[in-house]
Amino acid sequence: MTGGGVPLAEVVRSGFVEGLHRGSVVVLDAGGAVLDSAGDVKSPIFPRSASKPLQAIGMLRSGLRLVDPADLALVCASHFGEDFHVARVRALLRSAGLDESALRCPPDLPLHQPTAEAVLRAGGGRSRVQMNCSGKHTGMLLTCVASGWSLEEYWLPEHPLQIRIRATVEQLTGEPAAAVGVDGCGAPVLSASLAGLASAYLRLVSGGQGSIERTVADAMRANPEVVAGTGAEDTRIMRAVPGLLSKGGAEGVLAVAIPDVGAVAMKIEDGAPRPRLPVLLSALRRLGVDAPAGVAEVPVLGGGEPVGAIRPVW
Repeated sequence: MTGGGVPLAEVVRSGFVEGLHRGSVVVLDAGGAVLDSAGDVKSPIFPRSASKPLQAIGMLRSGLRLVDPADLALVCASHFGEDFHVARVRALLRSAGLDESALRCPPDLPLHQPTAEAVLRAGGGRSRVQMNCSGKHTGMLLTCVASGWSLEEYWLPEHPLQIRIRATVEQLTGEPAAAVGVDGCGAPVLSASLAGLASAYLRLVSGGQGSIERTVADAMRANPEVVAGTGAEDTRIMRAVPGLLSKGGAEGVLAVAIPDVGAVAMKIEDGAPRPRLPVLLSALRRLGVDAPAGVAEVPVLGGGEPVGAIRPVW
């Protein structure tokens, strides 16, 4: 999707509007009907990491078995690379007789700034296990082990694993992938419309107890710190709103769903993450849900102090 967005949020500094974020957003009711929308919600976008819960369902359908729900949350995560994230990734790899050399996500520093600083102070540097998608890649490796598939080139679209994942994503969104790209972690990313993405998330939270869809949603909601990290957007909003499932993606993507309430999916056109929570707050109000005060407030700073905020205009 290029263009097609409408004004969704404004940047207010000292009472003066100095910027505007455009984008598209769709709100579905509990039955999956469009309750409200703005911009282009039918053209394909790359959901980026908002695809991870759908990819995890594809892994589970292909033989992945995890005992601890927190491990499944890690497979769905864009984790911050904190010590507890890295330890869990390494433990999962060891459980399959692997180490981080099997990962094909790129080396990176933790997204959690204090942890990154500690790594550097200790003389460390970038590593694959610290990369925010290492949980997903570990899940892909464990799925290949469980299914007897080659670990070589597990990240390529023609690998049996990725073929199964694509079929799952297309089934959950109700759309064929119009485009296949290479995500930041090196794995495939499949396009979907915002309407299709929101519909898929509604399927996750509406699944029957014990279904694979519900299992993924429950694991994420029970372990929000594993899904993201200390102070992270997804962690905060899942902690704040009971039953809410949330997963952000790069380039301004966010998808959420609440059982028996509805779902929201958005893309900010300039790729900035900062307007996502204010826009989400506005979308949730259309569903009759009020987030606790402060959860969706994004301050604008001047001299290190709040002098304004990012505010929804939709």
